[in-house]
Amino acid sequence: MKKHNFSAGPCILPQEVFQKASEAVLNFNNDHLSILEISHRSKPFVAVMEKARSLALELLGLEGKGYKALFLQGGASTQFLMTAYNLLENKAAYLNTGTWSVKAIKEAKLFGDLVEVASSKDKNFTYIPKEYSIPADADYFHCTSNNTIFGTQIKHFPETEVPMVCDMSSDIFSRQLDFSKFDLIYAGAQKNMGPAGTTLVVIKEDILGKVSRTIPSMLDYKVHLGKDSMFNTPAVFPVYVSMLTLEWLKDFGGIAAIEKINEQKSALLYNEIDRNPLFKGIVATEDRSHMNATFTLTNDTLSETFDAMCKEAGINGLNGHRSVGGYRASMYNALPLESVQVLVDVMQALEHKA
Repeated sequence: MKKHNFSAGPCILPQEVFQKASEAVLNFNNDHLSILEISHRSKPFVAVMEKARSLALELLGLEGKGYKALFLQGGASTQFLMTAYNLLENKAAYLNTGTWSVKAIKEAKLFGDLVEVASSKDKNFTYIPKEYSIPADADYFHCTSNNTIFGTQIKHFPETEVPMVCDMSSDIFSRQLDFSKFDLIYAGAQKNMGPAGTTLVVIKEDILGKVSRTIPSMLDYKVHLGKDSMFNTPAVFPVYVSMLTLEWLKDFGGIAAIEKINEQKSALLYNEIDRNPLFKGIVATEDRSHMNATFTLTNDTLSETFDAMCKEAGINGLNGHRSVGGYRASMYNALPLESVQVLVDVMQALEHKA
């Protein structure tokens, strides 16, 4: 039976990417060697790394604008540390919109003063703060574009002269933005790009080299830029799968094309959540994420029945995060509209049964 994968991450990827990646595990580049065993210094893999980095900049519209792309290790969690290590000299400004923002703030406090410009903690992070000011003397401003756990998404980013850093782990490549507004973007691969194990970092080079501290080599962006993401052995397979996914997205029509599908998927599900009296959305309507829809049953006694119906329909990964509860439907780029329709059909069937 077909599975409909709503997992928050690691998550769904395009079927053609799985097919090409599986073939490469046995025979990569027709060299009769596995992608898992080739040298990361070999010409075939260097070409993969270069293409992955180039595609990332191309899809984001940042080619020729002073940006470089890196594929690093350690996930977004290491980027919480690296951004502060490389950019924080005196003071940084952070917008607190959930769990990942909290973790980023914790790491930044190790390196200098920190101003929390706004927080939605007062309502368990169910909305995005709108009215706040960013100190003009901040070294940078940090925000999280999409909050996987709570299901909120920033729709409008602030206008500021302060360098802007954004954790886009869970909505990278999913919607059109003016990415040149950001000076540093980072994103774990395991949502819209590839398997866990590599992290995309896109940096405007001129923001580096302004801190006085000595930065350890593995945590220094300039070192990784100087070695074209090959300072240490990279995560070969995750980078390769990320390259395949970026190729798939380009062939699909890029971010503009996938955004239209993402809007259709989220509208289909949110319309049912709002229409069906058995369900209720968790977050503020204007801040709803197109990637992660969070909702609850209005009658908890129906949860066992709903869960069984979802399982019978082949729906996987719908449980909400333990800190929020309820349900969470993650609708990343590769999730087909058909899967969302199956979920909506089950919600409607529950309504008729109740």
